Amino acid sequence: MAENHTSPTARPIAKKGSRRHTLARLIGYLMRDTWQMIVMILSGLIGVALLVVAPKVMARGTDVLFTGILGKLLGNLATKMHLSDGVTTEQVVDMMKKAGQDKVASMVSNYNVKVGVGVDWNAFLKIMLMTVGIYVVAMAFRYLQTFVMAGITSRTVYRMRDEIETKIDRLPLSYFDRVPRGEVMSRTTNDVDNIQQSLQQMLAEFFFSVFQFIATVGMMISISPMLTLIAMIVIPVLLIIVGGILKLTQPQFVKQWENTGKVNSHVEEMFSGHMIVRAYGQEAFVEKQFDEYNESLYKASWGASFLSSMMNPLTTFAGNVSFVIVAIFGGLRVINGQITLGDLQAFSQYSRQSTQPLGQLATMGSTLQSALASAQRIFEFLDEEEEKQEDKNTPTLASRVTDRGGVQGHVEFDHVKFSYVPDKPLITDLSMEAKPGQTIAIVGPTGAGKTTLVNLLMRFYEINDGHIRLDGVDVSELTRQDLRSHFGMVLQDTWLFEGTIRDNLFYGVHDKSHISEERMLEAAKATHVDEFVRRLPHGYDTVLDDDTTEMSQGEKQLLTICRAYLSDPDILILDEATSSVDTRTEMKVQHAMNTLRTGRTAFVIAHRLSTIRDADIILVVNHGNIVEQGNHDELLALGGAYANLYNSQFAGKNEDN
Repeated sequence: MAENHTSPTARPIAKKGSRRHTLARLIGYLMRDTWQMIVMILSGLIGVALLVVAPKVMARGTDVLFTGILGKLLGNLATKMHLSDGVTTEQVVDMMKKAGQDKVASMVSNYNVKVGVGVDWNAFLKIMLMTVGIYVVAMAFRYLQTFVMAGITSRTVYRMRDEIETKIDRLPLSYFDRVPRGEVMSRTTNDVDNIQQSLQQMLAEFFFSVFQFIATVGMMISISPMLTLIAMIVIPVLLIIVGGILKLTQPQFVKQWENTGKVNSHVEEMFSGHMIVRAYGQEAFVEKQFDEYNESLYKASWGASFLSSMMNPLTTFAGNVSFVIVAIFGGLRVINGQITLGDLQAFSQYSRQSTQPLGQLATMGSTLQSALASAQRIFEFLDEEEEKQEDKNTPTLASRVTDRGGVQGHVEFDHVKFSYVPDKPLITDLSMEAKPGQTIAIVGPTGAGKTTLVNLLMRFYEINDGHIRLDGVDVSELTRQDLRSHFGMVLQDTWLFEGTIRDNLFYGVHDKSHISEERMLEAAKATHVDEFVRRLPHGYDTVLDDDTTEMSQGEKQLLTICRAYLSDPDILILDEATSSVDTRTEMKVQHAMNTLRTGRTAFVIAHRLSTIRDADIILVVNHGNIVEQGNHDELLALGGAYANLYNSQFAGKNEDN
């Protein structure tokens, strides 16, 4: 389904706690299906009109039935009084008044009674069939309304999920550095699911209930304005109480979904690191933390649920009080001949129907509070500051260097300045050059800024000043997607998605149709992946998931190396790529990496200095700046920082420098 997306940053940012703004924005999502909304509203309106008319039609049947019964009774009375067969109703009424039966006479005069004539069953049957037909048609329109509503809700949530997915791709890496992954997942899954469920529960019912209340009150007024006024006495009191409850539930729902995010974040973090938790014996501490988060969630959920559950009992009580009042005063008016029995029956039904939608609306109010709390969290996510949007028509790097024989991999850092936090500079003035085909090793203590250089090169973060050029083109003049398409990356942490080994190996290939099975096998053999995959029952069709135990961590690392090999990048980035493999496997991987690096520029972040002895240039980084650079022999001869690092790793070992 194709959708036109407007960048979330172009919309006004919803203020935290602004329910009106959040509601307006949520309605904006619904109104994208304008025609469907119109159909839903019209079908609901027609359904309500038919349901409201039905009691009035049924009242006619009651009057026909009661009129026939009265006719028979009056006929029997006339016979006992020895009146002629042609006596009229008016004559019987006059005799009742003379006998002091004024109220009974007034009641009888309200009906078109024919003395001695019983129930007109044909008329009664027609009225009942008409009533059944009205209910059937009303039900059909209700089904139509529900069907259309389901489509609107599904498309609304579809758009939300689509915008969230697009937003994730536009968010800078710094956002995920500061926001726990579990919190992001909670907003993008639990909160969206809550909105979907809430909309399904209340969207169609809202319009139906509003229409039903207005229509039933209108019909009540048409029958008896006085009875309507009496029946409505309890409504203002009910509205005041419900309004107060809704005001109390809003902060509870906000706390509920905030605490849901905290619980999810904690569980996700502890699940990912459960081995570390057990290794350090921190189960009790983790359980205590979870209990605190869970207790907060319980209190907020209980408060929201308890307050919401008060709606139905209150509205039911109000409806019962209204019904009793109507029954008492309505009965007196029937006896006094002011309304018919059929009208009283219809009015009683309308009285019930008028409080029923109020109860539904009150319950929907609680559901709406929950939906708004989730919507507010989602909109806050969608309103997060994005990376600067780029022109998709920007010329690619390949098109700019066609006259030079294609992308060469010449990288330059020119007086680069960068800081993660504005008042804490990390890189103050960094300049370096990596010529095509060179291997650049980056070493230094933890926190020195080694990975930062790679992040800046791939534009995961934007520099504060200076220039980074690739083949003479400033990387800021390229789209991020085009820039990153020239890189292959192998990280210290292996990342494999759920799917077959073959799918994982092809993940970095943009055009899979150009990669044959033979090419995949060649890459697998070069990186020693084929050796262990062949031993698996399903080979390259083995499905990987989070619980895969058929492969070691080192073998998973080899898969990521093979993935980079198969993508055939112009520039390689190896961030401690062999850290998870044993010494023997490391030698094999190093051989494969040497083959892969041939003819390509490569940046290698390493802690094992033995793995980068053959690098063309070794950069020693500290506090974000290059303190030494040169090859292995030059830096050892210099006797500076690199020599100290190297000697500290190989002290007591006989190493050939």
